[in-house]
Amino acid sequence: MTANPPRLRLGIALEGAGWHPSAWREPSSRPRELFTPEYWVDLVRRAEDGGVDFVTIEDSFAVQSSDPFAPDDRIDEVRGRLDAVLIASRVAPVTSRIGLIPTATVTHTEPFHVATGIATLDYTSLGRAGWQPKVSARSDEARHFGRREIAGFTGPGDPRLQAHVDAIFAEAADVVEAVRRLWDSWEDDAEIRDVATDRFLDADKVHRIDFEGEWFSVRGPAITPRPPQGQPVVAALAHAEVPYLFAARSADLVFVTPIDAEDVPRVLAEVRAAEETVGREGEPLHVYADLVVFLDGEGETASARVARLDALGRPVASDTRIFAGSAEQLADAVGELVAAGYAGVRLRPGVATDDLPRIAGEVVPELVRRGLLPAGVADDVPGDAAASDAEPAESLRGRLGLPATVPNRYAAVAV
Repeated sequence: MTANPPRLRLGIALEGAGWHPSAWREPSSRPRELFTPEYWVDLVRRAEDGGVDFVTIEDSFAVQSSDPFAPDDRIDEVRGRLDAVLIASRVAPVTSRIGLIPTATVTHTEPFHVATGIATLDYTSLGRAGWQPKVSARSDEARHFGRREIAGFTGPGDPRLQAHVDAIFAEAADVVEAVRRLWDSWEDDAEIRDVATDRFLDADKVHRIDFEGEWFSVRGPAITPRPPQGQPVVAALAHAEVPYLFAARSADLVFVTPIDAEDVPRVLAEVRAAEETVGREGEPLHVYADLVVFLDGEGETASARVARLDALGRPVASDTRIFAGSAEQLADAVGELVAAGYAGVRLRPGVATDDLPRIAGEVVPELVRRGLLPAGVADDVPGDAAASDAEPAESLRGRLGLPATVPNRYAAVAV
């Protein structure tokens, strides 16, 4: 008897009109609505209705640019964005099952603010929050804040860049550690809410964290009680050794970017090696492969779509594999990744309003047919049901196969 394949976890990465620079020019796209709540609610509900486990929402302190190290002067591509944590907070009350993982840049952000924002998102989503920490290596982003000077790097070969990368990822690890401690600074039963004894709070169960690092210090405690999940999910995007080490120290799951078949086992091995290097204990990192996705449409193949979009402006380029083909071919690629040991995939729709519906309507059913996703994955709750009107949702940690209960470090000390 053939063993059933492992249960796939499926994520969608949302970025403006899509991951192709000309996505906003497609007839289905809604460029006039990119900065409206309705646009983002519609996308996330479509993913939820399609049985997707989580969405990530991109963000940055820099306006989008064709140059990763500096602004550009293009006017033929989407420029500008809404705050990802605030988008997730708006979407949370009108969804009921899907995980919400916004990006928040940590290089110039106070850990206390991040901890409060993500904890609040965990409350508004009833335990479906995550967070993708992001670092900033750009001088123009640093000038938004005026707290530090960052050199203007010329490109990946700039000899000053590696030292800066090492420093900002070390700082990011401290930020995540401080945020996690703030989430634990209230014990789960710190709130008594006993009118008869006039006690709302047990002060002995609210703790200072007294974090001291090279870049900042945080006294604590948090102003927000411990989130419903205890520890919301922390995700990281990683391409090389330094971010792999950061993910191994700080994250629950990591998005990686294998370009081809040879990369698939190599990248996974490098992540596991990073776990050994940092001495990670407990739950191993859950590793997800990223793919930029263009799917065949009615009367037009995916390859033809890409060629047509490329001809409109800047051709699509990516840090990861660009897939163009049918739903069945994408299911083949996903199945190969799962067989290689990946916990899941995160798909980046080339055109959000075209490829996300095709992922939900064509790819997910094909993955169900192959046993990679459970039957009925998209049939639980209709997308127009608010979370508050539905049965309590499974937490994002539970949905992703992470330990649902995370011990509170300060409660353990108290015992």
